[in-house]
Amino acid sequence: MTPITTPYYLIDEKKLLRNLKIIRRVREVSGAKSVLALKCFSTWSVFGLMKQYLDGTTSSGVYEARLGREKFGKEVHAYSVGFSRQDIREVRRYADKIIFNSLSQLKAFSREVRGLKVGVRVNPGFSYSHFDLADPARRYSRLGVQDAGALRESAGLISGVMFHFNCENDDIRNFSKNLDRIGREYGDLLGCLEWISLGGGLYFTKPGYPLAEFCARLKDFSGRYRVQVYLEPGESAITGSAELVTTVLDVVHNEIDVVIVDASTEAHMLDLLTYRLQAKIASPGPGLHKVMIAGRSCLAGDVFGQYSLKTRLKPGNVIRFADAAGYTMVKKNWFNGLPMPSICVRRLDGTLDRVRSFGYKDYIASLS
Repeated sequence: MTPITTPYYLIDEKKLLRNLKIIRRVREVSGAKSVLALKCFSTWSVFGLMKQYLDGTTSSGVYEARLGREKFGKEVHAYSVGFSRQDIREVRRYADKIIFNSLSQLKAFSREVRGLKVGVRVNPGFSYSHFDLADPARRYSRLGVQDAGALRESAGLISGVMFHFNCENDDIRNFSKNLDRIGREYGDLLGCLEWISLGGGLYFTKPGYPLAEFCARLKDFSGRYRVQVYLEPGESAITGSAELVTTVLDVVHNEIDVVIVDASTEAHMLDLLTYRLQAKIASPGPGLHKVMIAGRSCLAGDVFGQYSLKTRLKPGNVIRFADAAGYTMVKKNWFNGLPMPSICVRRLDGTLDRVRSFGYKDYIASLS
């Protein structure tokens, strides 16, 4: 096979399978179903493997709902912060469940979605997040219904609710406390419904996570209120399964050696800038050589991070950034007209498959 030109995203199905098996175990032990959050990961070339372990997909817009129906082919949940009437008329063709963000949207479109399972998002007023930017219960939040009384008055129009109130929550005590609080504050409502989604942001595939306790809590909650529980794993489904593979183009010095690679945080790992995070490095490994690794866009802050590595880097060396699946490929863009990374998959049998390459025609087609 001809060597693949960097940069490229490399998804490893064996690493992906580790997460998927945990998700399946949660379903078997607790009864909770899992639907993949497409806003995090929509690379459908690995859906053939993923749909063997998940129950479907959940979307945040019409295109994601259609993708879930056409490429995943199982249960489709369709949520949006704001649907237009045209959105509703299209999304109802693909969705099994439509989840509204507000009671005003529920009432405006309830006739349009007859025959479907309908729900609303609830903002319980509490959350778990390391970032204000991602905190769904932040001040003035527009995400979900806060008026519990009005929600109860509208119970006849819905069959379920969604509580999406976590972001990278690996704290089982916090999850348990908040699950109990949902039961106390909304238990009477849940008794009238068929299902509840606890959303995403629960890091239950993290090594060492108390999975047995997690499953027991989900099973008890489901049985107590007689509702089908759904989880919406995004990062939990794909964490640790992909890399962004890059090549060093140049090394400049300004107090510290600054390595420039053929990729960009702004264009290819945008969440690093959004949340001011440092990229994880899969290789080279740690050592004594201090270096800053930066992207090749014109943005001054296009920096992957500062590291101490075992290798003194020079042009032509390969750097592999770890954990490059979630919120990367779905957010990649054409800033500076930089070449878009290819998408490659290492299949379970070890075969390396370049499933998508991008070129100038793709760049032109994205503009007008």
